[in-house]
Amino acid sequence: MPATSNPLRIDILSDVVCPWCIIGYRQLAKALEATGTAHEIHWHPFELNPNMPPEGQNLREHIAEKYGSTLAQSEKSRVQITEIGAALQIDFHFTDDMRMHNTFNVHQLLHWANELGRMHDLKQALFVAHFTDNRNLSDDNVLADVAAEIGLVRTEAMAVLKDQRFAVDVRKAETFWLEQGIRGVPAMVFDRQHLVSGAQGVENFTSILKQLAEMRN
Repeated sequence: MPATSNPLRIDILSDVVCPWCIIGYRQLAKALEATGTAHEIHWHPFELNPNMPPEGQNLREHIAEKYGSTLAQSEKSRVQITEIGAALQIDFHFTDDMRMHNTFNVHQLLHWANELGRMHDLKQALFVAHFTDNRNLSDDNVLADVAAEIGLVRTEAMAVLKDQRFAVDVRKAETFWLEQGIRGVPAMVFDRQHLVSGAQGVENFTSILKQLAEMRN
């Protein structure tokens, strides 16, 4: 993220169990690189399934219940997501036993990492942990392991998860964005005023960035 006197601020709301969130971010990253846009990214919490129990739920069952998708529709969606991801160097590895998780603790750990200047790195590592490695993000030990793998202190990560010290902060942040009308992710807010929802594609993001550059000049 290049340093400049007036970088483009980009606030991104996402959840690490949302495939379109990592797709949307990678598309935006390519557009940022192509346009040479000086920018700063700020990640914010959003829970896809705040009422998900600690043990999680089989992903196919969850999708069927939440969206009414048939097995054939679910499989078609997985193929589409995998193909789109491959073009963005995302290795989606969907399996029959893959699970949807409650991510409240994930967002608390990300809040902690942000205080250390490592939120972006941890966010990317958690996307990989879930979608490529099929690791159990409902397990505090797994979350602490992922934090340690990017160089954060595992014992401190575990302490953060056990004492829930950032629970109130995360709830406040989630509530703030819900009050702004955000109901789905990825949601990206440019310069604190222009909301773009969904994975728009590299070309569309490039066009958006060029329009913003003209508006800012």
